[in-house]
Amino acid sequence: MAATTLTDRAIVRLSGEEVRGFVQGLVTSDVAGELPVWAGLLTPQGKCLFDFIVWSDGEDLLLDCEAEAVDDLIKRLTVYRLRRPIAIERDPSLAVHWSKDGSDGVPDPRLPELGRRWLAPSRNGEGVEHRSLSGGQARSGGAKNGGGGDETNLSWLDHRLRLGVTEGRAELGDILWLECNAIELNGVSFAKGCFVGQENTARMNWRQKVNRRLLVVEADAPGPRTRVHYPDLGLAVEHRRTDDLADAITPDWLKRALAQPSTA
Repeated sequence: MAATTLTDRAIVRLSGEEVRGFVQGLVTSDVAGELPVWAGLLTPQGKCLFDFIVWSDGEDLLLDCEAEAVDDLIKRLTVYRLRRPIAIERDPSLAVHWSKDGSDGVPDPRLPELGRRWLAPSRNGEGVEHRSLSGGQARSGGAKNGGGGDETNLSWLDHRLRLGVTEGRAELGDILWLECNAIELNGVSFAKGCFVGQENTARMNWRQKVNRRLLVVEADAPGPRTRVHYPDLGLAVEHRRTDDLADAITPDWLKRALAQPSTA
């Protein structure tokens, strides 16, 4: 069976009183409704600090985030917690699983073409009974949870980038959230109420002034606008003006966004 565990991801569990209300006031997406959703935690200026996928487990919320960023994310959330009776901690009992196709899990909330995603303990072997999170809620089932590692991580990375989707601090960090293609990838709600960085983000949306975007390009070497270069894949993530798209990968979802009028 194919490996499914993304070992470069980690889970942060938030539990306690009014957890959804706490997270709702911080992140860019609406966590009061159906989960999972992709969301960002921004600076007051609207630049990305962290991105993650939010799941529910009963009354708890789970943040599917970069393993390298998990400690910093917990520290940031703890600053906002103040005296609220909410526990914020890494949950090592759960792993993030991904499959390019199949029936396990749910479609990635950013883009269905990204494949299927679910949370469950990492298991080797087939037909292992486990407690999994699919569709945002805990359930019991017999989905097959293969091991993971570099091969699965690399397969996911290649698949994601060739669909033009960026994630993580190296790619998104300190970039304005709408320039991270957050609207097009379902990473922001302008109807949910306040969140950190909302003012500048909402102003950009109202003015339709997104004149730069994160793009994936084919590249043998890093260039002057490269944020991250992946030499094994021949791909790079670059921050470019929307009138400079030479050699950029432009899937259909991005073409539709670029075709919209702008005041930039």
